[in-house]
Amino acid sequence: MLITRTPLRISIGGGGTDLPSYYERFGGFVIAGAINRYIYVSINRTFTDDYFLKYSALERVRSVDEIQHAIIRQALKAHPVGPGIEVVSMADIPSGTGLGSSGAFTVGLLRALHAFQLQHVSAEAVAEEACRIEIEELNRAVGKQDQYIAAHGGLACFYFTREGVRVEPLRVPTPALQDLEEHLLMFFTGYSRDADQVLLEQKEQSEKGQSSMIDNLHFVKELGFSIRTALEAGDSVKFGRLMHEHWLHKTKRSSKMSNDRINRWYQVGVDNGAVGGKLVGAGGGGFLLFYAADRLALRQAMAREGLTEVRFTFDHDGAVVIARN
Repeated sequence: MLITRTPLRISIGGGGTDLPSYYERFGGFVIAGAINRYIYVSINRTFTDDYFLKYSALERVRSVDEIQHAIIRQALKAHPVGPGIEVVSMADIPSGTGLGSSGAFTVGLLRALHAFQLQHVSAEAVAEEACRIEIEELNRAVGKQDQYIAAHGGLACFYFTREGVRVEPLRVPTPALQDLEEHLLMFFTGYSRDADQVLLEQKEQSEKGQSSMIDNLHFVKELGFSIRTALEAGDSVKFGRLMHEHWLHKTKRSSKMSNDRINRWYQVGVDNGAVGGKLVGAGGGGFLLFYAADRLALRQAMAREGLTEVRFTFDHDGAVVIARN
């Protein structure tokens, strides 16, 4: 049996500019952080001549073409290691919560398939292969930050262009990194059921050159650069204020980005110790992430609202093989 562990992520700045509909014309910039909440993928040889797949559903099929899970099907077409295999995935946090689980799953599966075949593959290569499957082969309206941060881990800056992706570490001083892990608090608001529709709307408007969407993404990209400057200078409080500004512009991108409940919870957070915050992911649900000046007040306020906190630290390993028998 072989098992990989791949981190989920939080988006820190520039989110939305990593979609091809934007970056192929203007260039994108995103800061993301991998967190210690993971997706696990295992591959095992069986004594049968079929494919046994266990995720949120169960599949047992005779051929790759019969597989219903689109990502697994495409990955096994590219890496024909079967039949006679079992693929199992588990996650610390369910999908549909805005933490980049689809991209992380794709990266983790590909990392496992390469390792199963005793092939060395770089983080860059596995990230690009995952993007090709999701964006080009499956034509999903998603960006590239999820796959790249899942493969690389850490806190990183990504520059997206038509020619490729450049990865640079976010050089946060150690005291500021510790401050972020202590003061970034994350609360679950509900599943992001409209996330795909939000991204599709952004993709279509960007492709049409809709000025309000393009201007919004231009501004968000510049905010990303400002966030990088603040964090690398160790100014976490300024980062919190920039998060608030980012959130105000993100909600203008689509009516599906937020809703009345999320807006109210966000305001409760700002009124009770949060300097600023944002909804992690495409929108419509998922996690509210706050930078808190008063952690106790914010936790108490969110508890009164019935929201569950998920605590985290940053992951610096990326997608790795953790077991091989």
